Amino acid sequence: MAETTEDPRPRRRQARGERRMAEILAAAATVFARLGYEAATTNKIAAEAGISPGSLYQFFTNKEAIARALVQDYLLELGRAHRGALDLADPAGLGLVELVDRAVDPIVAFNLAHPGFKALFARPDMPPELAAALAPLQTALRARVEQIIGELAPHRDGTERARVALTCVHIVQGVIPLITSADPAERPPLTGELKRALCGYLESLVARP
Repeated sequence: MAETTEDPRPRRRQARGERRMAEILAAAATVFARLGYEAATTNKIAAEAGISPGSLYQFFTNKEAIARALVQDYLLELGRAHRGALDLADPAGLGLVELVDRAVDPIVAFNLAHPGFKALFARPDMPPELAAALAPLQTALRARVEQIIGELAPHRDGTERARVALTCVHIVQGVIPLITSADPAERPPLTGELKRALCGYLESLVARP
């Protein structure tokens, strides 16, 4: 009986489709970062991707659909960055400087690698669906920072640990846009200032009264 082989053409078409979607999302991230979400259009995204608007519409019905797909990619990457920053086996066994280095560097790297993230998530008028998508990650991040604070300063009560964790998160969130928008040569010094601010803040809290 003759052997049958699977037709490889559907797999090739699927792979081409996945590459094209990835190209569109990368182009959208560039356009969102350059123009902002509101000013971006599907025509501009298609031009950035080097395709016709009609080709774009084969994969995404509108700008909002592109943004939703990009958000899902960002959330996966941001989750990895958070785990890389804060999944530390023994935070109390590290020096404060090393602890802050390990916590800050992956977050800075993520934001530099994904300039479109700011255009979608750092908006004062962030759409409710984006805020809802980001909320679980933000909650998990604050909980992990609070846990680390508890390991560093077990003499502080739960209310104070929660307050310190929230402050640390907002310090990072406040300085990250300065780093990402700075000239490349200025980014390492600004990152250093962020780390120094966190170390200075945490040092007095870790010390026993």
